[in-house]
Amino acid sequence: MKDVLSQWLGEPPTTAVFGRETAAGLATFLTMSYIIFVQPAVLSGVMFDMKTGLDFGAVTTATCVSAALASAIMGLYARYPIAQAPGMGENFFFVFSVLPAAALLPVVRSGQTTAWQVALGVVLISGVLFLLLSLVGVRAAIVDAISPSMKNAIAVGIGLFIAFIGLQNAGLIQKDPGTAVRLNAHLASPDLIVFFFGLLLMAVLRARGRKGAILWGILGATVLCLLLRATVSYWPAALRDGTAVKESMLMTRFAPATALVSMPPSIGPTFFKMDIRHALDFTMLPFILVFLVMDVFDTIGTLIGVSEQAGFIRDNRLPRARQALLSDAVGTVAGAAFGTSTVTSFIESAAGVEQGGRTGLTAVTVAVLFLVALFFSPVIRMVGSYAPITAPALVVVGAMMMRNALRIDWADVSESIPAFLIVIGIPLSYSIADGLALGFVSYPIIKIGSGRARECRPVMLVMAAMLVLYFVLVRARLPG
Repeated sequence: MKDVLSQWLGEPPTTAVFGRETAAGLATFLTMSYIIFVQPAVLSGVMFDMKTGLDFGAVTTATCVSAALASAIMGLYARYPIAQAPGMGENFFFVFSVLPAAALLPVVRSGQTTAWQVALGVVLISGVLFLLLSLVGVRAAIVDAISPSMKNAIAVGIGLFIAFIGLQNAGLIQKDPGTAVRLNAHLASPDLIVFFFGLLLMAVLRARGRKGAILWGILGATVLCLLLRATVSYWPAALRDGTAVKESMLMTRFAPATALVSMPPSIGPTFFKMDIRHALDFTMLPFILVFLVMDVFDTIGTLIGVSEQAGFIRDNRLPRARQALLSDAVGTVAGAAFGTSTVTSFIESAAGVEQGGRTGLTAVTVAVLFLVALFFSPVIRMVGSYAPITAPALVVVGAMMMRNALRIDWADVSESIPAFLIVIGIPLSYSIADGLALGFVSYPIIKIGSGRARECRPVMLVMAAMLVLYFVLVRARLPG
């Protein structure tokens, strides 16, 4: 048994290893646990004050079960500390693009089926195609075809992206009609007090070389949050009555947990309710393609970014890439059967990597916690639904991922320009897939134009051509 564990972990199964990996899994889970509550709010339409037909509770259970299954496969089969769950972006595409298109089908309008069942069928079909690409090794070939500079650019771009998300989630960076974004002037608001406390605590602990800095920062921010919520009524009147306090997320969204446990919601309303037959209607085929493209490039981007950060890339190759890429394909198929949208690798896995996670035990820990969360949803809701608690982790991880910028070959313009487009494109387009596309399309063009076509593998040429078609035929027609 010990030999089996050693082979799986890649090192002797000591107490220290188990402690490090489970702590990393907990850190990853806490930074991505918001999906447990965001996903059902999006798919059910509650977030938008509309009804999609999908049951909120059933989607909650489907989200946790599919995330647990995909993360367990990643940990046990691929042996990587990368967690998976229904992806942000794909869920909005599901609601605002696929559902309206499905609602126009004659069979839906006549009441023979529902739009959400057809949409789940679309997700399942894209997942099956995804699975086939993984089995024949196409996706692994894609990963190996990407140059070292491009791989490191992906890591940097994702680092900037998640740091930007963290700053936005905390409320430090806000939207502005004139300049797009601006700094929040209310630096003494409860939200930012919690955020800065967690951020500085993590930074100080990391600077002192303490293990578990990110996890302790999250826990410390949670304790401070509870104290602020309990004592805000005793604050000086000038501050207590200020806009920064009254409109803060702490006062309007955060609610201390009133119970410790609750029974999981039934998955029955969505379980195996996908409509595959009508999802194959000609009008739905473009949406299958879009889901496939989004999942392929979101997953590849996240996998490479986190793997570069963890040091898994060897000689420009990712060991066990086929196994790693297979897990989210299976997760997507299972997720559609359970009743949720596309499952993909989460960039928040970088939080666990920074916590010290290096083996599949980290992902397995996340899988277990997703299942446990179904019984402890009041507590998970308290921590995961209040962004300033987990936002510092995203900023710290983003800062750590910036070190990969040193590995980009800035002296070679044919490498540095496409890499830069990825670095700047991911956060500014607010999309990993779109940011990658900018770099992947420009890469072969610059290589060929500079007389160095041999350095560009055929796979990169095919990818560039597909992405051009994606931009022209599909992306231009999507909302936003």
